[in-house]
Amino acid sequence: MRISGLQKLTLLDFPQVMSCIVFTHGCNFRCPFCHNSSLVQGEYEDGISTEEVLSFLEKRKSLLDGVVITGGEPLIQKDIEGFIKQVKELGYLVKLDTNGTNPQMLKRLVSEKLVDYVAMDIKNSPEEYFKASGTEKFFEKIAESKEFLLQGTVPYEFRTTVVKGIHTKESLIALAKWIKGADKYFLQQYKDSGSILNPQGLSAFNEEEMKEFLSEILVHIPTAELKNL
Repeated sequence: MRISGLQKLTLLDFPQVMSCIVFTHGCNFRCPFCHNSSLVQGEYEDGISTEEVLSFLEKRKSLLDGVVITGGEPLIQKDIEGFIKQVKELGYLVKLDTNGTNPQMLKRLVSEKLVDYVAMDIKNSPEEYFKASGTEKFFEKIAESKEFLLQGTVPYEFRTTVVKGIHTKESLIALAKWIKGADKYFLQQYKDSGSILNPQGLSAFNEEEMKEFLSEILVHIPTAELKNL
């Protein structure tokens, strides 16, 4: 496992579960608004070993209940399944953040009960997905992962970071129709972390605009919410 970071505590990332976050290195997307650009590009340096992470988890079993595995894109890691098995053996719940480009591994992890909750980024409407993902590859795989999660085999959420310069009201409505039936869907406001992959021409919609988008989306997904305003 190529692990670039460990956040020792989060009360926000795994619903109702006190957790830590493991950040994997590398991604097969190049989202221009990515706020973890150091995890996406460049050489893998000064990483944290799997043994260090497992040792930390062993010591925190009485304090933590869950582990969030994010990135980058965790499912490009060749030994992700083995790592999660070791985490589960320690008694932790596991939340997986993914862009949906590896539906085979996603289904496998769910079928083996190695993942308790999935958060999948839905980047944009099908017609304009590439504007947000930075690549024209993988769309059929993304659609397959989306359809799998909609079946409700595992608790899940979809989420979209909304960015001026990439999204429009029309693209968000088309996106909502594409994931109609979703249990949970969150619209997140774009924020410049200071480490954005390609921030030129990008900015945030204001709170009023985000609320307007939400009102349009609620027609198709009654459970939709705003997050991180």
